[in-house]
Amino acid sequence: MESTPFNKYAMAFLATVFVVMTAGILSDSIFDSHAPEKPGFIIQAAEAGGEAEAGGAPAAAAVPIATLLASADATRGEAIFKRCAACHTGDKGGANKVGPNLWDIVDRPIATHAGFSYSGPMKDFSKGGQEKWTYDHLNHFLTSPKGYIKGTAMGFAGDKKDNERADLIAYLRTLSDSPKPLPAADAAPAGDAAPAGDAAKPAEGAPAPAEGAAPAAPAGEKPAH
Repeated sequence: MESTPFNKYAMAFLATVFVVMTAGILSDSIFDSHAPEKPGFIIQAAEAGGEAEAGGAPAAAAVPIATLLASADATRGEAIFKRCAACHTGDKGGANKVGPNLWDIVDRPIATHAGFSYSGPMKDFSKGGQEKWTYDHLNHFLTSPKGYIKGTAMGFAGDKKDNERADLIAYLRTLSDSPKPLPAADAAPAGDAAPAGDAAKPAEGAPAPAEGAAPAAPAGEKPAH
């Protein structure tokens, strides 16, 4: 009996399938690879904000505000405050604008200025007025408002320059009938005392006073205009 064209095509198809399957089985047996019992090493991505930066150097610690204020200049700070004038007034009895009036801001209870509507996060941070605008709070807040108080409505992005923040805070201190005392720099821990020969050297990492800079205005006095 002669094969029909259909039978020829069917046989050719089956033969092709057989050849392909056979080649697959042979290749699996020849090139089979097994995972090692113990991996040689594992690559892990470094997390941001870890103890050390690239190269193993630890992140620099923030300079205390007491140290910064020791060389701050309220007169320079008055010029910097002009950037704030679009949202704040600084005169006694001044009106609230986009932000509250800043007269007597140092050590004022947070989120309590009369007539200003504060955001929820700012009210929560104030703990009902128990928290005050200390020099430390002002320093951290002015560095990054939204980073320090999550959800605050303040649109200012922050000032990362230590000397500018210190000058501005020194000026804010003068906006008062009785400016608050400047904070005293913390004494060095007992085990970290510098050798006698290095006593005259400035602390490592502490900013040097700007050339020709005037010291912060003493308590009860305002900078010359």
